[in-house]
Amino acid sequence: MQSCMMDFPLSLVHLLERAGALFPKEEIVTRLPDKSLHRYTYADFYHRARRLASALQKAGLQKGDRVATLSWNTYAHLEAYFGVPVAGGVVHPLNLRLHPSDIAYIIHHAQDKILIVDDVLLKLYEAVREQVRLERVIVVPLSGQPVPAGLESYEDFLASGDDDFAYPAFDEREAAAMCYTSGTTGRPKGVVYSHRSIVLHSLGSALPDALNLGMQDVLLPVVPMFHVLAWGLPYTGVMTGCKLVLPGPHLDAESLLELYASERVTKTAGVPTIWLGVLQALQKEPTRWKLQPMEMVVGGSAAPEAMIRAFDQFGLKVLHAWGMTEMSPLGTTSRLKRHLRSDPEEAYRYRAMQGLPTPLVEIRAVGEAGVVPWDGRSLGELQVRGPWVAAGYYNLEEESDKWTPDGWFRTGDVVAIDPEGYIRIADRTKDLIKSGGEWISSIDLENALMAHPAVKEAAVIAIPDPKWDERPLAAVVLKEGAQVTPEELQAFLEPRFAKWWLPDAYVFLEEIPRTSTGKFLKSQLRERFKDYKAKAQP
Repeated sequence: MQSCMMDFPLSLVHLLERAGALFPKEEIVTRLPDKSLHRYTYADFYHRARRLASALQKAGLQKGDRVATLSWNTYAHLEAYFGVPVAGGVVHPLNLRLHPSDIAYIIHHAQDKILIVDDVLLKLYEAVREQVRLERVIVVPLSGQPVPAGLESYEDFLASGDDDFAYPAFDEREAAAMCYTSGTTGRPKGVVYSHRSIVLHSLGSALPDALNLGMQDVLLPVVPMFHVLAWGLPYTGVMTGCKLVLPGPHLDAESLLELYASERVTKTAGVPTIWLGVLQALQKEPTRWKLQPMEMVVGGSAAPEAMIRAFDQFGLKVLHAWGMTEMSPLGTTSRLKRHLRSDPEEAYRYRAMQGLPTPLVEIRAVGEAGVVPWDGRSLGELQVRGPWVAAGYYNLEEESDKWTPDGWFRTGDVVAIDPEGYIRIADRTKDLIKSGGEWISSIDLENALMAHPAVKEAAVIAIPDPKWDERPLAAVVLKEGAQVTPEELQAFLEPRFAKWWLPDAYVFLEEIPRTSTGKFLKSQLRERFKDYKAKAQP
């Protein structure tokens, strides 16, 4: 028996039309390169996104053609997020923090035809120009400088479009956007998102027990729009009609705090690196900024419990979330069930976990003997499936082993799932330390070390050991003016861990190398310290 329901396509056309019709007066604010603020409304955004779609079609854009962007979080980038896919194209944000050779590879592999680039990023375009073939390069004049000869002005290109643009017909499963992984192991890999998956992801992420985003919010996504579609927040924000604040290229703590205060931001999102800088600025001048009660979504890597507690002192709530490029990216958020709120210490323990799966995302952990129980102790690789989880990589069949024969995506994260269904990531499979046949979680050690008042950052890696196979080495960055000895750090950890978990050695660094998305680049640390001789274990 068939239902009586309409076959209504889930597409970004609906999200764009909803924004134009229901929220025309709401603001979109962008911080420009000179730190001035560009302001306009959803009505302006709606008309310009449609003009961009019309201009692209007049320029010969065909169904499925890729339009790359090399841009910060700005109003023009938001216009491309919608204008390209509603014209039938595929918007493809390029990670500007990657090496030019990787950017050139990605442009070539994705077969991008058009590039929209911020004028302040033209040097990066010039670094790849000779290695790629693009039909058109369109420059967004954010700084007010003249557009170089031979390139097109974004504003002139928009002027060629029509207001009475008619959307093409397309299936909701057609491609709308694509992103590439950061390429920490091998070449970056492409993930293609459909109109349907983006709409469903937006609905799921807006839920109260997910990111809890609504029209009353003021959203500032610090996470770049070139990193997994800024975690889908531009789409979710436009869908809900909330005020959007886009930080442009200014991601330092002081610039962010100024925007948080002046624009009365209630919701923001970024990686722990960003929040560490914000926390230090707040601790240095605790009365300088008058902030609204604000929720800070943290993803990309684990946030130490000490950071969560510290932000609470300023009335700022850290919300743990977890996901991947292959997941659009939201997989879990650490909202507390009602009965877990009564014990404050227990609540902090749960808030430091990666949380519960978002509705429509299914999870399991698989060990050597099969699916592991939800007992909070048994470790296994986290596997997921759902309507916004990728079923394969773009044009890269050799990576098919990332999916199980029964259709689950293998995340590479080693987790324990507790009886409540909360996920705790113990490590990446490649970062776990196997000592004497037993596993040590580098993440648990790192989070404990970063709770020490002298420690700014810590990364724990495995070093070879002739007796135990591998042992932990802790690389530590101290806070400005702070001092601590390895013996003091060891004593700080002793009450928290079994003796055999404790690092064999500590090295103090000026900084810890990072990936283009702000995660610790442990492969570089492992190479640097591969011949390190630690103390002998009893």
